[in-house]
Amino acid sequence: MPIARFPRRPVLTALLSLTLGLSGAACAPAAPAAPADTPSIRIASWNLEHLAAADGAGCRPRGPADYALLRRHADALDADVIAFQEVENAAAAARVFDPARYRIVMSARPDRGQGGECRDRPGASIRRQDVGFAIRRTLPITRHRDLRAIGVGNPELRWGVDVTIGGARPVRLLAVHLKSGCAAGRDPEDDDCPVLFAQGRSLERWIDARAAAGEDFAVLGDWNRRLADPGDGFRALVDDGRPAGAALTLAAGDAEARCVARYRRFIDHIATGTRATARVVKGSFAEYLYDGDETTHPSDHCPVSVRIAH
Repeated sequence: MPIARFPRRPVLTALLSLTLGLSGAACAPAAPAAPADTPSIRIASWNLEHLAAADGAGCRPRGPADYALLRRHADALDADVIAFQEVENAAAAARVFDPARYRIVMSARPDRGQGGECRDRPGASIRRQDVGFAIRRTLPITRHRDLRAIGVGNPELRWGVDVTIGGARPVRLLAVHLKSGCAAGRDPEDDDCPVLFAQGRSLERWIDARAAAGEDFAVLGDWNRRLADPGDGFRALVDDGRPAGAALTLAAGDAEARCVARYRRFIDHIATGTRATARVVKGSFAEYLYDGDETTHPSDHCPVSVRIAH
């Protein structure tokens, strides 16, 4: 199967104006995006759909050829930092991200053996689904404590993985995979929505702390929420624009997703705080598209990425 590459013209572009902030948000005027020739790193998010460490295991059993295909896609993506989701452990991640090139950083959430039966594979058990980063080995990093608060006391909910990519212009990154089942709607009416909104309150406190400290930061991962929908209540919760520097910009802007035909709104997001938004390279946001029919895709999510001046 041929390997998809980024389109010659970016599939999506970053919209870096204040119009992406909620109306009335208190924030300083946005700085212009970094020009395209600025030295930069590519940061990405990729949900790998039940990636198990062993052949034939879990809700999406894979063989050697499947892991090799995922690795070829990872090589084609060629990101410097990838926040990944639905990965069993570091051994599973290493089957996709070449250990010679990438350092794997996994969540420290304890494995309590929760799981249950796979919805589409009776008799098979759900493997651990966790969050982490694959970070190019040439980049210095600082590992912070996981943001366990977004687990809201439930051992089956994922923690956030928190790292700073060092260098002359450090950027702090939080990888997340939030509660599913509440993708749209302004109010927490669904059974899953109160959980997601509780996670949002914890996430908002992390965002506010980063802004108050004057840090350049981004939150990236599977938010399980259509944040670009007008008037989205969850977006309003995590993105109130206070304190100064806390206003979030979605790298995808209001563009449509193309990975899966029936899902035209992104739930995988890269959201940058005010200072990091000024470092986003203009026009660099892209959705990586696989070749072939959706039934042949190696994951039910496509990677999304953006370049940050570094």
